[in-house]
Amino acid sequence: MNTEQHRTADPRHRATLRWIVAIATAALVFDGYDLVVYGTVVPVLLRDPSQIGTLTVGQAGALGSYALVGVMVGALTAGAVGDHIGRRRVMLTGIVWFSIAMGLSAFATDITVFGALRFLTGIGVGALVATVGALIAEFAPPHRRNVYNAIVYSGVPAGGVLAALLALLASDGDGWRMLFLFGAAPLVLLLPLALLRLPESPKWLLARGHAVRAREVSERTGVPLPDTTPSEAEPRAVEEKTKVGFAALATRRYALPTLLLGLMSSSGLLLTYALNTWLPEIMGQSGFGKSYALLFLLTLNGGAIVGGLLASRSADRLGPKRVIATTFVLAAAALSLLTLGVPLGVLLALVAVAGVGTIGTQVLIYGFVSHYYDTVARAAGVAWCAGFGRLGGIGGPLVGGALISAGFSPRHAFYIFAGVAVLGALVTCFVPRRATESAAVPDASVPGPLTSGGASVLAHD
Repeated sequence: MNTEQHRTADPRHRATLRWIVAIATAALVFDGYDLVVYGTVVPVLLRDPSQIGTLTVGQAGALGSYALVGVMVGALTAGAVGDHIGRRRVMLTGIVWFSIAMGLSAFATDITVFGALRFLTGIGVGALVATVGALIAEFAPPHRRNVYNAIVYSGVPAGGVLAALLALLASDGDGWRMLFLFGAAPLVLLLPLALLRLPESPKWLLARGHAVRAREVSERTGVPLPDTTPSEAEPRAVEEKTKVGFAALATRRYALPTLLLGLMSSSGLLLTYALNTWLPEIMGQSGFGKSYALLFLLTLNGGAIVGGLLASRSADRLGPKRVIATTFVLAAAALSLLTLGVPLGVLLALVAVAGVGTIGTQVLIYGFVSHYYDTVARAAGVAWCAGFGRLGGIGGPLVGGALISAGFSPRHAFYIFAGVAVLGALVTCFVPRRATESAAVPDASVPGPLTSGGASVLAHD
């Protein structure tokens, strides 16, 4: 048993990790719920002008993108402040902000107000998405980080499944308002638990010079403090340790990988948001009724959950980069095959594989990014991935809306999405080997450049 396994045997650490995983997962369930619930109500809003006014397909795509612009703003803002004020404060603020904006969206009666509230909701979502990866990376044992990240970020497709199920039960007309009102539930269900059970990261506290508080949190939670002795193998990290947050991302050490990781995330999120927003409408145009169209949405997100968890185990063994490139290729293949006239069972299986290669791939990307950076740049790195990646997410609903408005068939839309997946796979292959944890604040399990088993920490790229 290695050092980290001994340390995680502390029951206080295990209990703390369970609470953090539960709270972070629940927060992202509502992120995924917000992502998919809009796609489920688009057909109602398009066909019933009495809800928020007369809505064209192009406007519907724009409304879908407003939330994503908000996510980008929220993620980048969280990244700018998260490495300075801590993970806990950003998480709590994101839960409150998201819940209030989501609840108010249920009462919107015109397109302008609804669009503004979608933007504000996105800010809260972005803060959560950008923070939970950094939080998990600093509490989870390194040899299990991809699995824990997959569990937490699988909350996104799980929220999508929840939204699709509730949409099946919702009545036409004003029923969509109750779906949005349900999105405010974290304010009363999740926030109290987060206030009581979500600690600040001892590693972040130590990195920011709060040694006394770091020891106090470590003793209370059982989370081990990292060895702060600089390693001779990490001179460049020592030289750059004064760079914090986004400033660290601009250093020679991180500049190129940061750009490539952002492009990976952009590809994954374009596919995620495009399919979650337009899949019901595309399948409706292909002759499937409402129930079948939502079934495809359930299958897409359900496949992402199961496939993402399985792929994360492979990522811990083989390295996340190799697995991510593979799942992007799977997405391209599945989306291309969706254009064929195949039986319903085969069609559903292809949609599930597409879910693994799109939403599931994005889950793996967040895990990859969250431990690519060291502590002083981790929140900024995940925020960049979530924020810059939202440029692709913003384009997803717009591209889908533009294709449908222009009269393109579902076949052409799927071919374009498959091309994006191929691009994501190519970008992934060029990401450099992972930078080691900063010498100032190394991983708790990494006393030097080698793990206890003698394998390089860079071996799992």
